[in-house]
Amino acid sequence: MQERASFISGQLYQSILKRLIDVLLSIILIALFGIFAIVIAILIKFSSDGPIFADVPERIGQHGKRFRMFKFRSMIQNAHTLLRTDPRFEELYKEYKKGSYKLQNDPRITPIGKFIRKHSLDELPQILNVLNGDMSLVGPRAYYPDELENQQNEYPHARKLVDKVLSVKPGITGLWQVSGRSEINFGERIIIDARYVDQISLRNDLIIIAQTPLVMLTGKGAV
Repeated sequence: MQERASFISGQLYQSILKRLIDVLLSIILIALFGIFAIVIAILIKFSSDGPIFADVPERIGQHGKRFRMFKFRSMIQNAHTLLRTDPRFEELYKEYKKGSYKLQNDPRITPIGKFIRKHSLDELPQILNVLNGDMSLVGPRAYYPDELENQQNEYPHARKLVDKVLSVKPGITGLWQVSGRSEINFGERIIIDARYVDQISLRNDLIIIAQTPLVMLTGKGAV
């Protein structure tokens, strides 16, 4: 009976309260960091060629729905495509895939980009994705389609967990982000994201939100 009550409570939180909290906190975050975001946008615009927002492919969201994630551009223009198609980056792309789609020393990152990535400031525009309903403040990582496919081949045990992870909206922050970020490979990350889905609750989301500022300030696990 207690387990059923807990399940019903979790379902109500996911279907109603979580969305309400997402919208209210997003509005508060815009009020708090709006001016700061404008300053970052100006620095990006005048420090390197290219758009303010990252020109990257769509991500996979809840139930496999694809959406455009808004992020401040932290790399050279067209960095995502160049990595996959330019012969100059052939070895770098191999290293990128081998490292669970992360690079420790990525030459494509701009000087401004290095700072905003370390402190997760490049992710501020994702608040717009939350307001649009594509993302939540707290949730699993939003993967690129090719990343998700290739990493499942690399880590076969992850296949059975992917559907569970995609059953909820991806988040700006999440359990894996406060547990090591890019220091965690895909195989471990998908297990952590699946654990989050199993234990999703208001209490756990608030704990993750409370831990996020310290991760942003220290830059721990960022690349």
